[in-house]
Amino acid sequence: MRGSAISTLLAAAIFAAAAISATAGGPMNQPVPAPGNHNESLVLGAGAKKMTRTFIVHVPPGFDGKSKVAAVFMLHGAGGSGEGAISQTGWDVKSDHEGFIAVFPDGTSPRPTLPAKFLTNPRLWNDGSGRGAVGVDNVDDLGFISAMIDFLEARYAADPMRIYCTGFSNGASMTFSVGLNLANRIAAIAPVAGHLWESEKQLTYPVPLLYIVGTDDPLNPLGGGKVKLPWETVENRPPVEDSLKEWERMLECGPQVQTARSKGVLEVAYDQCVKGGEVEYYRVAGLRHIWPGGKSRLPEKWVGKPSDSLNATDVIWEFFKAHPRTPVTIPIAKNH
Repeated sequence: MRGSAISTLLAAAIFAAAAISATAGGPMNQPVPAPGNHNESLVLGAGAKKMTRTFIVHVPPGFDGKSKVAAVFMLHGAGGSGEGAISQTGWDVKSDHEGFIAVFPDGTSPRPTLPAKFLTNPRLWNDGSGRGAVGVDNVDDLGFISAMIDFLEARYAADPMRIYCTGFSNGASMTFSVGLNLANRIAAIAPVAGHLWESEKQLTYPVPLLYIVGTDDPLNPLGGGKVKLPWETVENRPPVEDSLKEWERMLECGPQVQTARSKGVLEVAYDQCVKGGEVEYYRVAGLRHIWPGGKSRLPEKWVGKPSDSLNATDVIWEFFKAHPRTPVTIPIAKNH
């Protein structure tokens, strides 16, 4: 598994101290977080790798700080932000209706001391592809997400059995990486319009996968091929189904058992998986590179028009609700 040992040890020390402080009635013995958005941060790494990472935690009405609640991570796309992902996807509204906490982290930009900007200094995720400055510098995003889980469990009563991750575009690729490399902590994942860049690995827990993509996505074409990005760079993308086949391989899934169409949405399910879990796939006709049922701040010439054929946030939450972590009955190979 990738990840910085320093980050992990530092995070462990921070939360051990936090537990002691809370027990003693110290500064961590804070009031219950009020409903709404809370700006949070964690200092991770050491020396030249030391970095302050930021994220927003949305708390639903009725949160008491004691009852265990589900937590959903929403990872923004390349050039985006946690704050932007809130308005683009509506996970805050879903949080309020369903009573879970929604988490909106920020990726890192190539020049972190300067303001992040979409075209000139975009926030990105180190999604396992090795692309961009975050890949070259090997930014420890897996360590960041693991540390956030620790923090959420300590401060926001997050239920360890109901930690979920979804994301869009580069955030979707990061979601694949999270599900693969943090399988011991994640109950289920739902990438939207991204790729699993890592291969020839094994899951340490049968993480269920829900995947959504548009048939006309110019940045994530179904059949793969070269795509031109807004940054005037060209990348070669693999076929979408390569990522799904890799997950099916790791879960040892059988053939398709269910196919359905409605409003131009094709649904395929693989739920006969020897090692547990399942793979669901939604393909939305005519949808380009935008969160289904959401909106985008980017020009239509880049991403296309919004679509209401499918509300990804609604569909994903129903999938997450149906997939808390359960005891593993079939041995899962260790990840190498």
